[in-house]
Amino acid sequence: MDWIPVVMRASAPWDVSRELSGGARHGPQAAVLSARVRCYVIGGQPGKEAAMAVHVEQAPDFAALPDPLGLGGAPRRVGVEIEFGGLDTRRAGELVQARFGGRLEVSGPQDVRVRGTKHGDFEIYLDARWRDAADTPLKKAGLELGRAVIPVEIVTPPLPVAALPDLERLRADLRAAGALGSRDGLLLGFGLHFNPEVPALEGTAPVHILTAFALIEDWLRKRNPIDISRRLLPFTDPYPRSLIDALADGWPDLDLDGLFDVYAAHRPSRNRGLDMLPLLAHLDRARFDRLFGDQGKLRARPTFHYRLPDCRIDEPGYSLAAEWNQWVLVERVAADAEAMADLTVGWDAHRNAFLSLRPDWARQSGEILRAHGHAGAQDP
Repeated sequence: MDWIPVVMRASAPWDVSRELSGGARHGPQAAVLSARVRCYVIGGQPGKEAAMAVHVEQAPDFAALPDPLGLGGAPRRVGVEIEFGGLDTRRAGELVQARFGGRLEVSGPQDVRVRGTKHGDFEIYLDARWRDAADTPLKKAGLELGRAVIPVEIVTPPLPVAALPDLERLRADLRAAGALGSRDGLLLGFGLHFNPEVPALEGTAPVHILTAFALIEDWLRKRNPIDISRRLLPFTDPYPRSLIDALADGWPDLDLDGLFDVYAAHRPSRNRGLDMLPLLAHLDRARFDRLFGDQGKLRARPTFHYRLPDCRIDEPGYSLAAEWNQWVLVERVAADAEAMADLTVGWDAHRNAFLSLRPDWARQSGEILRAHGHAGAQDP
């Protein structure tokens, strides 16, 4: 991070401190397209030159997936769900349209679509618990009063990984317009979900990725703790240790077919950091319905549903890339057979210890990851 002195001509009165987000299209910050730019005006009047110090925080790049090709040999795509407060659905849709083009379609205060953008069709709606709550004047008034805490969700079409930087620019637009993230208040349990396409619909690769996540989930939660509101609510519960036992015992031979019975036997729920139910429903709907029963409006799809990250959309220094890269780390660990072998052996030893606590495994798994080059010195 550097301080860069610049001089620019002020066209309007400047505040003593003015914060600008990355992705701007003009001004001295234009050259820093993927950075956060903080400008402190030292002096200047309209029409005069003002000396400024620009603090540049370079956002991380979006990492490539270790297995970039998916179904049919095409590049894997990822859908993204961004939850936030502070804006209504229409305003969020207008920002999507301004950034990506397309047609804004407003079906009501809880349901907006932006069709035909450069990336496809976007959906913007209230959290499912509130979608039907705008049908009376009293409920509408309640929605207005509770706008800061009622999640609005932007759901993207499936995107190539190369398009994810465009979402970072949209995040900056939303933040500038007043969007609020998870840590802006006690009740704001907003999440950021990634839905990366699986690399295959057969064999062991997707199960290896699930197993890697299960084995390092405690470490991931220690490395990047989620907001207390999401920890207290049952929306992102950690996997039960019995499921991790079964996955570790089944590595490296457990395949997607065998996963059905394993997953069904250990408290299946959508409220996990990694939700596998959409993928299992896609693989075999009849078997899924028999094992898992009615799952409401679950949409079957050939993707993982990574639900762990907070959405801290309004915080300086936050980026979607950092959260995406945590998922890529999971896939890299899954592809490292030696690291996986050590993790499974380590998990077995941990479970057979006289006292085995999850914080202990977070530390032990971090040591294994560090030994295999998957964690840095600053990581837990």
